[in-house]
Amino acid sequence: MLVTNFTTRRILVDNGSSANILYWKAFTCMGIDTAQLQPAPMPLKGFSEEMVLPVGTITLSVSAGSAPCMASVMVEFLVVNAPLSYNAIIGKPTLNSLRAMTSTYHLKMKFSTPLGVGKIRGEQVLAHECYV
Repeated sequence: MLVTNFTTRRILVDNGSSANILYWKAFTCMGIDTAQLQPAPMPLKGFSEEMVLPVGTITLSVSAGSAPCMASVMVEFLVVNAPLSYNAIIGKPTLNSLRAMTSTYHLKMKFSTPLGVGKIRGEQVLAHECYV
């Protein structure tokens, strides 16, 4: 996926997440000025039930797929400074905006575009590395 014209790998597509999360390391690699961050509305409840206070929120463009079947949406991310093997988590708000369907078995996501069905395929080796 392209996040603000930055090719971003190691994105977790989480059908159960109610938030889109961008991790601090990826945020700083994109070269975005921290002055663009808005205050975060509330803490997040993490995977292990701990509370995490986001650094802030930011709305960025996200493009999925490849031409000609590409879809672009504006996504509000919570920026979090926490160690994780992913660069971002795409949750239900973005999946709904893209009208996406996911298959964890196939490591694939499909979504509608004006020119047909867009597709993103995960990489089995990279997915395994993230879990290890």
